[in-house]
Amino acid sequence: MPVTIDRTTSTRRAPPQSARLSLSPAPGGLDGMWWPRSRALTRELPTLTAALVEHWGRITGVTVHPAYWPVIPHWVSVAGRTVQVGWSTEAQDPHRLTLSLPDGRRDVLVIPPETGAEAAAQLMAGDGIKAPALPSPAGRRR
Repeated sequence: MPVTIDRTTSTRRAPPQSARLSLSPAPGGLDGMWWPRSRALTRELPTLTAALVEHWGRITGVTVHPAYWPVIPHWVSVAGRTVQVGWSTEAQDPHRLTLSLPDGRRDVLVIPPETGAEAAAQLMAGDGIKAPALPSPAGRRR
């Protein structure tokens, strides 16, 4: 039986894309806004935390609300270091992500990945930051 090898496809992974991030302080105590490309924290958090290291220093932990994230890992690897990932339904706003640093914490608004580019750009610019402007998870109650 003849075997055909397709050399047009690559087994290499595409390089990670940069984090879509705005670090302008915003109302409500927000330290920035983040627009992830998916709801896969294991893929999104390393890119986010790597981008934030140069601005805020070492990230030691991340806390999310489970309403928007189907899988929450216990940790993610960032540049050879481990960043702990936790969740809370009581202390964590569903639209925010809290980053722990050695000198405190930072709160970032999470713009849902399915948000259109124009709406996300407005939010990233700080226009219309209100929780009702963000979609609720389908079929879930807060």
